[in-house]
Amino acid sequence: MITEDRADRSWRPDPQRYREAQYRRAGRSGLLLPPVSLGLWQNFGEDRPLDLARAVLRRAFDRGVTHFDLANNYGPPYGAAEEAFGRVLRSDLAPYRDEIVVASKAGYDMWPGPYGDGGSRKYLTASLDASLRRTGLEHVDVFYHHRRDVDTPLEETAGALDAAVRAGKALYVGVSNYSPEDVTRVADLLRQLGTPLTLVQPRYSIFDRRPEGGLAEAAERAGAGLAVFSPLAQGRLTDRYLHGVPEGSRATRSAYLSTADVTEDVVERARALNAVAAARGQSLAQLALRWVLRDQRTTTALVGASSVAQLDANLDALTGPDLDAGELAEIDRYAPPAGSALPV
Repeated sequence: MITEDRADRSWRPDPQRYREAQYRRAGRSGLLLPPVSLGLWQNFGEDRPLDLARAVLRRAFDRGVTHFDLANNYGPPYGAAEEAFGRVLRSDLAPYRDEIVVASKAGYDMWPGPYGDGGSRKYLTASLDASLRRTGLEHVDVFYHHRRDVDTPLEETAGALDAAVRAGKALYVGVSNYSPEDVTRVADLLRQLGTPLTLVQPRYSIFDRRPEGGLAEAAERAGAGLAVFSPLAQGRLTDRYLHGVPEGSRATRSAYLSTADVTEDVVERARALNAVAAARGQSLAQLALRWVLRDQRTTTALVGASSVAQLDANLDALTGPDLDAGELAEIDRYAPPAGSALPV
């Protein structure tokens, strides 16, 4: 659905966009990121109007969101999100390039044949080059290996990440969907090469606490921050599924969430958590975001947005009070134990 570019060329960002600025350091690096960042995993493919993507990106920047998270295969189709971001960058954000942090990733299947997937130097190098072409950037600020490839020596993957930095194609590197043991190993390898591991990107939410089973500690030891994704559990920690699965919701049309994932147990837990949120004067989504941000090891939480209103609601979570001990204990009643996830 990305058609002609009808950008309003008179747009200028809010000059007071940093008035509510709250930034967190990524581990022991010099990189600061907003506590809530915009992820382009969904809602930025060819199935959505470019004008909507532009409106969300503009609004995010107006509210001090300086970090935009991409991957080579975000779409649909693969590469479409990077292309959409590149178009908005050229029409709107290019004058402010030095004020934003752009991240991309490679690691999942991208093109046919033996060189379009995994963790080899050939694949990672070619994929990053293609991401730069799609976005129109000279470099990304953060380049991640998207998942551990057990068939490729970790030394090769680490070497490819280091080479991207040395070639000037990336400023920082990270890994996503890695085990605690592999985070420790890759951090050691990168340290030996002279390129520190800056960010680790895991799935983390009230319903998925697996990073508390050693990953957060491994990242901290490595000097890396956490950039957590799916903090709203693919919408299950929002008001969307409090009464089951509505027609047209993500669970009825997404490859990443199905109606089978919205079980009666999940709905009951979400309702109880919603009561905790209501007592704080917040939405369930805002509570869920405050919860993942309660630990300073979480540098940023990546959220998607299908509209400006949804983006604003998520960012408003930052204005709420910190969770107190009683609220944390109540949330624990409806969350799985630390280090585990709900069976959904």
